[in-house]
Amino acid sequence: MNYLRYFHTLLSLALFFAVLGFAAKNAEPVTLHYYLGLAWNAPLVLVLLISFGIGAACGIVACLGLVVRQRRALSALRHELSTLNTGNGTIPAPR
Repeated sequence: MNYLRYFHTLLSLALFFAVLGFAAKNAEPVTLHYYLGLAWNAPLVLVLLISFGIGAACGIVACLGLVVRQRRALSALRHELSTLNTGNGTIPAPR
């Protein structure tokens, strides 16, 4: 299993150098135009990084409702299981 760790490290380094090369080749400034004549000049890599970060944050926020519902259901099932285990040993009929 030790070879998997080496493979993971090698793959991580290759990905890092690919992203580093992408950043070095795309350092030209780009202009983002807003409403009312506002504009922002920034390197392309920074614009892409910010866009990726905003997209990842939106994805996490979109999944929070599902995670909260699953945690509540799991908590309710654990509570039901603990009441069944401390009860008289009879298991109720399925609903």
